[in-house]
Amino acid sequence: MSDKRTRSFDDLVAEGASVPTEGWDFSWFEGRATEARPSWGYAVSMAERLGRAGAALDIQTGGGEVLEFALTKAPRRPPLTVATEGWPPNVAKATALLRPRGVAVVASPEDAPLPFADGAFDLVVSRHPVEARWAEIARVLETGGTYFAQHVGPGSVYELVEYFLGPQPKKRRNARHPDRERRDAEAAGLEVVDLRAERLRMEFHDIAAVVHFLRKVIWIVPGFTVEAYLPRLRALHERIETEGAFVAHSTRHLIEARKPGPGRTAR
Repeated sequence: MSDKRTRSFDDLVAEGASVPTEGWDFSWFEGRATEARPSWGYAVSMAERLGRAGAALDIQTGGGEVLEFALTKAPRRPPLTVATEGWPPNVAKATALLRPRGVAVVASPEDAPLPFADGAFDLVVSRHPVEARWAEIARVLETGGTYFAQHVGPGSVYELVEYFLGPQPKKRRNARHPDRERRDAEAAGLEVVDLRAERLRMEFHDIAAVVHFLRKVIWIVPGFTVEAYLPRLRALHERIETEGAFVAHSTRHLIEARKPGPGRTAR
């Protein structure tokens, strides 16, 4: 690939629009965009808990990359590990990646009840679920079981959101606030034992990275297409060329919740 600094707006946009979006592999962004990582090291911490679990469930696994990494780092694998995913291209990708690890991938829409019996798992994990459905999480956890997840926080990447959509209502900005998630988890009967939040710097170094990011992370600018936002994309391209990287900030929180009572626990 030629130096991106010499490439035209049209070429960069066409490249960003053509890169496949399935899965949660972000390696394509290397050299084009960066995002600081939370200090807690979610995937490694997940691996530690998997090593102590008897039956584990990964909700909304995407392409299975995070679970696959964690399983390779776990001191032992749970006797039973299952993952759910709702987007058909990701179901296929996750199945190909996780089946050799002994993981069953179940196609399940994000807004549907989890297709498992009550108390089926002692560990439920999830990285960046679209929505945490607390009643369902509590239902499939056995007594004493743990939910361990990294969630997207409030106002995440809102510099980019508001560049394209304009100022957003406070209600939308705060929709994923960790204090609200604590209340919702407790209302479902879970005890929150750890909750940490961080704000992390992101940089987009070319317009191709912006286009691919908005296609891949579809809730940032809902309904995004190149055609619909072409004038704003062109203006942002010129801004990046003149001023350098576009800076935004992601927000993440780590949440660990336990279903009270005696029983096998993955903590």
